[in-house]
Amino acid sequence: MKKFIPLFVLILGALYLASTLREPRQKTEFNLNDFGRVPVLVNGRIKPLDTVARTSILAIRGNQTIKTPDGSYIPPIQWLGDVLFHPTRADTYKIFLIENHEVLDLLNLTTDQGDGGKRFSYEQMRPRLPELDRQARLVENVEQQLRTPFQKQVGAVRNRVIQYLMLKTSAQMPDSPNFLAELMQFDKALPAGLAAMAAKSRGEEFDNAATSAMREMADRFTYMEQFGNLRTIPPEAGDTDPSHWRTTGGALMESFATGRVNPTAMGYAALGYAWRQGDAKQFNQITQLFHEQLEQRYPEAMRKSDVEFRFNAAEPFGGRSGMMFYVLASLVGLFSWLVWPQTLQRSAFWLLLLAFIVTTVGIATRMWLEGRPPVTNLYSSALGVGWGAVFLCIILERFFKNAVGSVVGGVIGFATLIIAHHLSKEGDTMEMMRAVLDSNFWLATHVVVITIGYSAMFLAGFLALVYIGRGVLTKSLDQSTADSLYRMTYGITCFATLFSLTGTVLGGIWADQSWGRFWGWDPKENGALMIVLWCAVMLHARWGGMVKQRGFMMMAVFGNIVTSWSWFGTNMLGVGLHSYGFMDAAFYALVSFVASQLAFMALALVPLNKWRSFRDTKLPA
Repeated sequence: MKKFIPLFVLILGALYLASTLREPRQKTEFNLNDFGRVPVLVNGRIKPLDTVARTSILAIRGNQTIKTPDGSYIPPIQWLGDVLFHPTRADTYKIFLIENHEVLDLLNLTTDQGDGGKRFSYEQMRPRLPELDRQARLVENVEQQLRTPFQKQVGAVRNRVIQYLMLKTSAQMPDSPNFLAELMQFDKALPAGLAAMAAKSRGEEFDNAATSAMREMADRFTYMEQFGNLRTIPPEAGDTDPSHWRTTGGALMESFATGRVNPTAMGYAALGYAWRQGDAKQFNQITQLFHEQLEQRYPEAMRKSDVEFRFNAAEPFGGRSGMMFYVLASLVGLFSWLVWPQTLQRSAFWLLLLAFIVTTVGIATRMWLEGRPPVTNLYSSALGVGWGAVFLCIILERFFKNAVGSVVGGVIGFATLIIAHHLSKEGDTMEMMRAVLDSNFWLATHVVVITIGYSAMFLAGFLALVYIGRGVLTKSLDQSTADSLYRMTYGITCFATLFSLTGTVLGGIWADQSWGRFWGWDPKENGALMIVLWCAVMLHARWGGMVKQRGFMMMAVFGNIVTSWSWFGTNMLGVGLHSYGFMDAAFYALVSFVASQLAFMALALVPLNKWRSFRDTKLPA
């Protein structure tokens, strides 16, 4: 029966992954799924409201777990509904992440007032927001690297508050008890008001009350136009230019020129009224009407919004899909070194293959949604590095069949998805490209090739970690396995050398086209060069007989340090054309990773007769 276990694992895993593609289950009478599919334009990209909700709450709260004052939990799209249409209720949700005690003192808050001691509501913060803004303005002239923890946190909290306020003004005026009635009254009074304003401009007698009402509404609409960050109003049918999407406030301002209120803006006001009244039937009908109109006027946006909504719900890179299968593959592979070697090795391989397929489909979906190559920013680079390493692990496992590829692939795949998850807290991971990076050709060549080089370097280093860990800490590393690991590491290092060198040269050509120089000793360029040079040092040390198995493996582990510095460390310096900003969390994570690699290198220096696996056999030093 044991021979059927791998097949059983494959079938169960495939069925589970298929189940993640189902429509999310509705927990209220409101059709939040259809509401979440409604497309809007934010920061130059058309995306569904579901994505806006997920990325916004992640940036503000640090996770997507939203707890209401009555102790219940709601999904991000329901929270966004309250922010857009019922702000007084949304103000009571404890969503603002504050981790600095000095900032809490500034806001007159204590940890026992917050959710988990570090998340607070807008209502709690409101009295001291002017002082928060004043302190944040004082920080603006201080360089990022020189800011104290208090100054950094003040700026971060202020940015979260601003993001929240921009959402609140995207569909209606937050202080309006009934924005729909307000717009209907405005629409009815618009002809007389425009006539009075025209009479005033000609110097004729005019209705002062009518012109005052028009000015008041113009001020309110202007406020919405200036602060609302969601472009909710699509262009007319056939117009595919994203720049023609307008904010609700902008569309309402056009009422003074067209003589009528924009019907889509009126529709959002009607949605808000139904939401506040708890009228699920009317809300669902208006949402359905939105879908019908948008599918006629902007079918491409609706198609992409639907796919992105499903993509968000499936969470291919999350804990219940990609991450979970990578962990399972690694654990099953580890157990295969203890019991049922052939059965568990095959099971681990199938689990790794399923995780790889999920990641591949997820990356391919992102490429289609963005219209870009796979790697465009730090977040997607984490996905790309993991994908490349796992692909190489699958090839290794097919050749060697010793579960090493499954274990290492599972660890690297899981680790890179964790890195990607933390990077996603910065906001939308499918952001618009910076002008100098806006080149699909170079993104598909230099960036992809250099990312594969990163993947191979990390794979070589992690194979070496397996070699050292099994040799010193267990009795599972026999001579045959040691030789296999050595050959794997050497082959992958050669592969990494080729791609790192090619990617670095391609990057120089791109730099020459963009900035007029092939090489400028930029930190990122230096980091890429360090990888190439370290690969060359490793290979020449082996070819020249300066190191044997153990020495080469130690050098491969140090390659992890070099690669991690080139990937993340150079970005955190805050200087150079490739800098993406200093990140405290990433800095401490990088230091911890480097320390762990140095610890493994020290472990490898244990005298050979102390290695548990080779007390009775001779291992090349």
